[in-house]
Parts: sequence; structure tokens; C-alpha cells
Amino acid sequence: MNPPISLSLRKLPARYAGVVMPFFLSLMMSGIISFISTLRSVGWQAMSVPGWLGAWGISWVVAFPTVLLLLPVVRRLTAMVVQMDR
Repeated sequence: MNPPISLSLRKLPARYAGVVMPFFLSLMMSGIISFISTLRSVGWQAMSVPGWLGAWGISWVVAFPTVLLLLPVVRRLTAMVVQMDR
């Protein structure tokens, strides 16, 4: 029996987490929102993968820098309404 295949990816240092997390979050959120928005505007019959991917690309170009800019504001707002551990 063969041993399981191990994919050993080199990880980025922890200092990049502040950019990597918003990167993935903006990819996922803009993908979901653009899918729903495209579906709503064209319907199931006219829905196409290239059309959705085009909308997703435009959405992500706006979403990623927006998340980077708003994250500090959201952290402060969260700290105002949530009892943070000290």
C-alpha cells in the first residue's frame, strides 16, 4: 500500500496574515455576491460562466482594496460593541 500523498506547501510568515485573510475573504464574498447579482439580473436561462466570471473579476478588484481599507474601522466598531478579553 502506498503512503498518502503529502502536499507540503511553504507557508508565508505570520506578518502577512493581515493581507492574506482579506484577500481570501474578498475573493469568496465577491464571488458569492456577483453570482447572486448576475443570476438575479439575467436569470437561470441566460446565466453563463464567462458572464459571471467577468462580473466577479470587476467585483473583486473593488472588494479587495475596500476590505483592506475598512478592516481597521470594522475592528474599532467591533471593539465598541463586544467585550474584548484583556
